[in-house]
Amino acid sequence: MAFSIPQLATKLQSEGDAYKFLEDLRWGDDPVCPHCGTVDKHYFLKPQNGASRKTRTGTASQRRVWKCRACRKQFSVLTGTIFHGSKIPVRTWVFVVFEMASSKNGVSAREIERKYDLTAKTAWFMLHRIREAMRREPMSSLLTGRVVADETWYGGTPKNRHGYDPRNHDGRVGGTDKTPIVALVSRETGEVRSRAVTNVDRENLRSVLVENVDPAQTHLHTDKGRHYRFGGVLDDFAGHSTVDHSVGEYVRGDVSTNQAESYFSQLKRSLDGTHHHVSVEHLPRYLAEFDFRYSTRKSSDTERMNAMVSRTAGRRLTYRQSSSASG
Repeated sequence: MAFSIPQLATKLQSEGDAYKFLEDLRWGDDPVCPHCGTVDKHYFLKPQNGASRKTRTGTASQRRVWKCRACRKQFSVLTGTIFHGSKIPVRTWVFVVFEMASSKNGVSAREIERKYDLTAKTAWFMLHRIREAMRREPMSSLLTGRVVADETWYGGTPKNRHGYDPRNHDGRVGGTDKTPIVALVSRETGEVRSRAVTNVDRENLRSVLVENVDPAQTHLHTDKGRHYRFGGVLDDFAGHSTVDHSVGEYVRGDVSTNQAESYFSQLKRSLDGTHHHVSVEHLPRYLAEFDFRYSTRKSSDTERMNAMVSRTAGRRLTYRQSSSASG
């Protein structure tokens, strides 16, 4: 069933409803113990009426807690997920997850702060935890078939910055310290995989390609960048076709880099228009967010949300981890 925000608000009248909603998305009919992995040996512990209970202090709680008959440990649908240990209402979490799934251009922390009456720090941390769930599995399958590879640079022009002094400027690419981003787009599945790199050179390109592409089963489409031609980057590929942008050639037959450039266009509009500024340290998580939404662009918002919730297990993210650096 597809949801809109009004329909979701009607469905989630209470915290108990939000717990049940997440249980349905994550487990279906059979709760799974996150401690030992047991599926069918649980019993409902609190609240006994399935809706609410009184805590030790006498206040009402709608937190649904299960207990495993195998390992004797308690757990809830939040245990071991990105929601673990959060004091934010589960109902709020569900709404924010839906907004992240349904917003093509992303959602800023300041917007979540205003709409859900949160602090800026809390909203920022929530969104980073959701981005962690959007991150692709490290051991996911390699891309095959026709794959488009291209690069772009993200960041402001150094000379426009306050206090810019060209005598002290240490540029990395063509006199700029913008961050290079490499993207691979599968022509067969529409999946995109992007990564921020230090420089666009054959070593970094080889690393990105080896981690994401099966060269023996891949025909690579690129522009005529010289970094693809040297150092054995393409020796093992089944094929390699190029278009020459320097002479105004952008499509030749079925060969082009338009798919990657379309992704970059959406990415930059969103980063500039929604977030205004993203630091180099946190850029990888933003790339994971836009990779996920681009790769699932043909899914409905509800299907995308379901896919996000299915990735929440085993991806706890502490504030210390998110605020130090992201990788």
